[in-house]
Amino acid sequence: LVRMQFLQILSRKLGSLEMLFQIPFCQKQFPYTCLSTSASVYSKKKKGNSYEQVDQEKYKNLVHSVTSYKTSAQTPETILEEDNLLYGPPAKHRPPIKAGTKTPRNWVPLINPSKRILPVSSDSNVPMKIGLQRTKMPSVTRILQQTLSPQQVFFLERWKQKMIEELGKEGFEEYTKNLFLQGELFHSALESIFLSEEKAARDQGEDDAVAGYLTSVEHVLEDISEVKALESGVHHETLQYLGLVDCVAKYRGQLCVIDWKTSEKPKPFLQNTYDNPLQVAAYIGAINHDANYDFQVRCGLIVVAYKNGSPAHPHFMDPDLCSQYWNKWLLRLEEYVDKN
Repeated sequence: LVRMQFLQILSRKLGSLEMLFQIPFCQKQFPYTCLSTSASVYSKKKKGNSYEQVDQEKYKNLVHSVTSYKTSAQTPETILEEDNLLYGPPAKHRPPIKAGTKTPRNWVPLINPSKRILPVSSDSNVPMKIGLQRTKMPSVTRILQQTLSPQQVFFLERWKQKMIEELGKEGFEEYTKNLFLQGELFHSALESIFLSEEKAARDQGEDDAVAGYLTSVEHVLEDISEVKALESGVHHETLQYLGLVDCVAKYRGQLCVIDWKTSEKPKPFLQNTYDNPLQVAAYIGAINHDANYDFQVRCGLIVVAYKNGSPAHPHFMDPDLCSQYWNKWLLRLEEYVDKN
């Protein structure tokens, strides 16, 4: 009722009502009859699409891709198509084939199918020790050294130069000589242990540089039994190479070619031993094709001993792994033959 009375008073003065309902953003004032709550009274002109000015036919595909994709629908295939459109097709570059994927030309099996296994004799508990034949056949060590990859040669040379800078040329020669001597003493001490001369070997090791190495391998020696060969020469009758095997014995029940290595740095993984697995595979193949040995080997073991006495790292190579490294060894052997 109060509102109606208020409107009646205002209606007597039309000018006052017009002032109340005038539109402030318009230049012309309108009477109250133009008042509306609809948003359609004031609306800006719709902004034109800038893509309408583009030559649609000339850039048809590009305009369509920009205006039609509201959300990302990219897939590896569409990304490749866009790259081909913008930058052209990719260059046909084939990565180099890894040595492990190649097939040796002259493939010889790791296990000798024609080898006759003789019955166990009464003196089989005495480890074999066959002298290394001095022939024109290359050794496993020589073959691996002369077929190093450029990357291996680079890192070895860089290490050598670094050591010479620290020790001097004469100091470096003395350092390498001591390393070689320690390796010989370590192998001799192990041989004494396996020949039941354990006490003498340990007494010898307490006062020289091999004491730490012997301590390092103590837990590995507990898993070794039935030693069949020690520091014994082997040669592959078909492939014509030779080598000197550290040890052939059972490790946790598996007959293995065992290679003892010394190191001042930890080598917890097999790949840390570089070409040592190829060396072990080469020795396994040589034993299996050497008539002097009346048994065959399928597994390998690389034991890395440490001078500070920390526990050695034993790296066991099962038959599948030995076969893989055997193929790599055959490729290195072919490379050596081609060079010489």
